[in-house]
Amino acid sequence: MEKFDDQNAFIKVSTPAPVDGASKAALNRKGNQLYNDGKVEEARRVFMTTGYSDGLSRVGDYYKSKGRPLEALRMYWIAPDKAKAQILIESLSGVLKSLIKEDTMEFKND
Repeated sequence: MEKFDDQNAFIKVSTPAPVDGASKAALNRKGNQLYNDGKVEEARRVFMTTGYSDGLSRVGDYYKSKGRPLEALRMYWIAPDKAKAQILIESLSGVLKSLIKEDTMEFKND
């Protein structure tokens, strides 16, 4: 786990700030425009502020496509998009099982 210390690997979940309906809609439109323009990080901040689940899920898809599964999982978890989160959790648990198995085999060979 030490190698993840500098990567903000743990999921931090917070409640979005309350935003009135009209402001939320305008911010979500702005976030969608930013996302469509390829400004994913800026869009993520907007979606986090408004709690826009579809936007957060799309950002998660983007992170997943870029090989950033922990960040994708965080977005799916916050969205909440349980189906996509579950797929990543199962995949990551498989990786962990393999690492543990390799570590156990190395220990037995020492």
